[in-house]
Amino acid sequence: MLIYEYKLDGSKAHYAAIEEAIRIVQFIRNKCLRLWMDEHANKNELQCYCAVLAKAFSFVSCLNSQARQASADRAWSAIARFYDNCKQKKPGKKGYPRFQHDNRSVEYKTTGWKLEPDGKHITFTDSCGIGRLRLVGTRDIETFPLKQIKRVRLIRRADGHYCQFAVQAERKIEHIPTGKQVGIDVGLKAFYTDSEGRIVENPRHYRKAEKRLKRLQRRLSKKQKKRQNRKKAHKAVAKAHLKVQRQREDFARKQANALVSSHDLIAFEDLQIRNMVRNRHLAKSISDAGWGRFLTWMNYYAALHHIPVIAVPPHYTSQNCSACGTLIKKSLSVRTHTCTGCGVVLDRDHNAAMNILQKALSTVGHTGTDAPVSA
Repeated sequence: MLIYEYKLDGSKAHYAAIEEAIRIVQFIRNKCLRLWMDEHANKNELQCYCAVLAKAFSFVSCLNSQARQASADRAWSAIARFYDNCKQKKPGKKGYPRFQHDNRSVEYKTTGWKLEPDGKHITFTDSCGIGRLRLVGTRDIETFPLKQIKRVRLIRRADGHYCQFAVQAERKIEHIPTGKQVGIDVGLKAFYTDSEGRIVENPRHYRKAEKRLKRLQRRLSKKQKKRQNRKKAHKAVAKAHLKVQRQREDFARKQANALVSSHDLIAFEDLQIRNMVRNRHLAKSISDAGWGRFLTWMNYYAALHHIPVIAVPPHYTSQNCSACGTLIKKSLSVRTHTCTGCGVVLDRDHNAAMNILQKALSTVGHTGTDAPVSA
């Protein structure tokens, strides 16, 4: 499934209609969730409940019928995730479904919208009154047959409204073998260090924007509630955070793509990031680094290139010597590995990356591989 995104260009009336549709989606989802809480309804019963709501509330009937069903699907998705966490005995909270108060999107399936042949305009045909909107972007959505477009989403972000098209298509990439295998050690001083000694610097997007974010947040706190100036200040804060988010996402995607394109096997530490951010001294820096997004994109690109990505246990990767295996205990403040057995001197992260690669290559049958090896 490919996602093509455009920014929407419309009038205030268009955006108001989109906001009304988003509120209807939230209303339907919360009503379906209440039905499940009261009567333990299943997925099919939630789908049927959409028709009941449309008859009972005139504003619900304005939304396209398939969009109403998609709203019920959202409720069931939260319920199903809760059930799965319980069955898998996930430690900690199981994610009991909660009522939504900040919905930002509405999803249409195959009806309720019409894409014009030029691919630059879209018209929504239900009774919400959204109407015709111009699509701003460089993607050529009109090249796909309409039957391949399975979802159309309208999303509100801090800097405007966007339209996403979910297209049923496969992305094919022919991987050019390089004969290189690499292990990577992610960190805070450097974003990651590989087994060949290359270092990618940590961009620290949030840290660089923190001063401005604090200033905008102070301005917001001084504005009176329910006033127009407070809304403007809130929007400025949201835009600043959105910029940091996009910078972090762009960096993670580019680094992951470059790493996968230039190697035939990648090994990394199987870190429990959720547990690591509980350290109040390092939580902000770990979150700013965005390791999770980087590893997610690395697995995604590896699947496209059909190369193996192997997660290895992180135990003793920094303590053991990559040359002779001698255990050299060191604290986090010690950044240089000096072996008392063989005398090798390496950067701590470089030594860890070499150990990670050795562990991956010694794994019988590549247990834990996230991407299949191409035939």
